[in-house]
Amino acid sequence: MQGKVEICGVNTAKLKVLKNEETMELLSRTKSGDQEARRMLIEGNLRLVLSVIQKFAGRGENADDLFQVGCVGLIKAIDNFDITQPVRFSTYGVPMIIGEIRRYLRDNSAIRVSRSMRDTAYKVLQVRERFLAENQREPTVEQIAKELDIPREEVVFAMDAIVDPVSLFDPVYADSGDTVCVMDQVRDTRNTDEHWIDRIALKEAVRRLSDREKRILSLRFYEGKTQMEVSAEVGISQAQVSRLEKGAINTIRKNL
Repeated sequence: MQGKVEICGVNTAKLKVLKNEETMELLSRTKSGDQEARRMLIEGNLRLVLSVIQKFAGRGENADDLFQVGCVGLIKAIDNFDITQPVRFSTYGVPMIIGEIRRYLRDNSAIRVSRSMRDTAYKVLQVRERFLAENQREPTVEQIAKELDIPREEVVFAMDAIVDPVSLFDPVYADSGDTVCVMDQVRDTRNTDEHWIDRIALKEAVRRLSDREKRILSLRFYEGKTQMEVSAEVGISQAQVSRLEKGAINTIRKNL
């Protein structure tokens, strides 16, 4: 998308930039029903939409589509903005634009969630947008759960289910030219190189045991049987089971 001058036929190099005072004046006129002011307000904030969709670059989505969806979010922000609140329009508009784009990406995602979970998520988003429009701030999970009369856990699960998937190669931050990706901060503490080597060494050490020693260890530590139970199944005394068990463990330790 970088270097592209036109999006949806709009020359991005010539997009207008409104000052906060101009924006508030146009918003006031728009609330009074001035459609020309509304048009000027939309055109004057297209650069805001452009800056938002750049955050979604690299996902394989068409920039023109994202720009159009972002414009829908911008229009919703203009229509719902409360000019009596001491909040800059961009502070309110950016989350609205992002929300509209995320909704579009979610609906067109290859990852599917259940219909009931998606319906719950839609209701949560509706309550969130309504609360944001009325109070100019994000609602808490508890407030959303109370409004919908559902458990707090359902709100959390529903929102988690529609979160955009993150690529392991997405950059987290860049410092001194060295980009750190998500995969650099994700660690599997179980399947490490050291564990793989230990498992291979253990497997090789067990392979060197006799069949009787392997069977005794299997019965004792895989099936959880007592030495008395093992002695009855193998047909030897408990003392012999204990001696063979200790001998097999010592052999494994030496081989490791």
